[in-house]
Amino acid sequence: MIGNLARERAPPPWRPRGPGEYPLCVEVSVALRRPAYRAAYRGLRAWWFVTRPRKSGVKCVLTDGEQVLLVRHTYGRRYWDVPGGSVKRGEPPLRAARREMREELGVDVTEWVSIGDLHVRMDHRRDTLHCFCVELRAPPITIDRGELADAQWFPRDALPAERSPLVGQIVGRAGL
Repeated sequence: MIGNLARERAPPPWRPRGPGEYPLCVEVSVALRRPAYRAAYRGLRAWWFVTRPRKSGVKCVLTDGEQVLLVRHTYGRRYWDVPGGSVKRGEPPLRAARREMREELGVDVTEWVSIGDLHVRMDHRRDTLHCFCVELRAPPITIDRGELADAQWFPRDALPAERSPLVGQIVGRAGL
């Protein structure tokens, strides 16, 4: 249990799709995934330094009454942040928000509200962050322990000091 919030996600079953086919997925242990995420992130930062790419991502503000959900990743800067992730090539931002929240938090939400875009420079990238928000009521959260070290609800008026510089701006866009 993480901060009285999350259940561990059960690994997906190893199942072949049909005779002679490969399985749909093979669960890689958290002990292997966390260092892989860290190494990949370091490699990407070096690549971004050289290429200075334009990237597209999503940030999602999840609230439950007066509480705001923040997460801490297992890679990169380990401060509290609004959950989110990358938009895949050709993927609409709203679909990316739904996918990322399902993958990271086990939350399947369809009623997202767009709260605008932010254009920021981060880790040598030029990012467009598509921001969304949703109000939930006692949502069951199941975090991906490979990608997230922690997830916790914070009072809207008492967000932690060790947070991403963008948290205030993104939460402010949600009218909080």
